[in-house]
Amino acid sequence: MKTAIVFWSGTGNTEAMAQSVADGAKAAGAEVAVFTCDSFNEAMIDDYDSIAFGCPSMGAEQLEEDEFEPMFGACIPKLSSKKIALFGSYGWGDGEWMRSWKEECENAGAVLVSEPVICNEAPDDEAIAACEALGKSLTE
Repeated sequence: MKTAIVFWSGTGNTEAMAQSVADGAKAAGAEVAVFTCDSFNEAMIDDYDSIAFGCPSMGAEQLEEDEFEPMFGACIPKLSSKKIALFGSYGWGDGEWMRSWKEECENAGAVLVSEPVICNEAPDDEAIAACEALGKSLTE
């Protein structure tokens, strides 16, 4: 099982979550590659059995628009039937960005392996454990 973890992080919070997702997938036996969004593109999707995408909430509860959103937008057409997971952190709001992102992925035909994981600011022990479980779910 080959799993990619693809993320953007401005403060390090989503990066910490990405590492925990990777740890969970590795513990479940996956071969894991971790990418920042500027080193991943839609042509790479077919190289992986599952992919976790991580991005914090930005602005008016939206994906980071300069680097992450263009990369993810290019990936959307290739996500049909692909096993994916979503995660990210936020500093305000109620998680609307994640609900919208999840809906976009479902509408594209992606197979979400679990509910997305979100946390407010830096991930605490509960969020780290949820991210590890998310990583494990990518291998099932």
